[in-house]
Amino acid sequence: FQSFQHYFKRINLSDMEETFAAFSKFGDTKSTGKELDNKKFSKLCKDTGIMGKLVTSTDVDIIFSKHKPKAGRTITVREFGVILDELSAKRFPKKSADDAKAAMRELVAGKAPGTTGTTKATKVGATDRLTDTSKYTGSHKERVDADGKGKGIQGRENVVSNDGYVAGYSNKDTYDN
Repeated sequence: FQSFQHYFKRINLSDMEETFAAFSKFGDTKSTGKELDNKKFSKLCKDTGIMGKLVTSTDVDIIFSKHKPKAGRTITVREFGVILDELSAKRFPKKSADDAKAAMRELVAGKAPGTTGTTKATKVGATDRLTDTSKYTGSHKERVDADGKGKGIQGRENVVSNDGYVAGYSNKDTYDN
């Protein structure tokens, strides 16, 4: 454990733990942030820039499998540090071992998972035409006001006025007492 702390001398350990926890919890509401599976570890490597020309997804998968517990599917922060040390030699081949480890930690420290490449809602083709309230006709037109906002129950139902007259009576309010 002493040598593990030695590697964190330039980068604060809490920054590494924050990155680990952020990726561990990403997309999983039940996660405690103390364990990271292979899928999330691969995302961490992609989002932080570890994976590239020198480090491939195959390398990441092999090293993850090598360091996870035999029957387990996840790694802890301790194993995460060991994996980063092993990947640092491959990611920064021209640097000395200690400089490569420090550079790897700088690469990873304080990062959070991104959502690049996720599906976005688009309004193209029929969607624009169908959601444009200015083009509504007939009874649908009565359901929205001039701003395009729905009128709620006023737009959906004939509101009954309990004033004593039958519907369609033309001489309403003309009776003298």
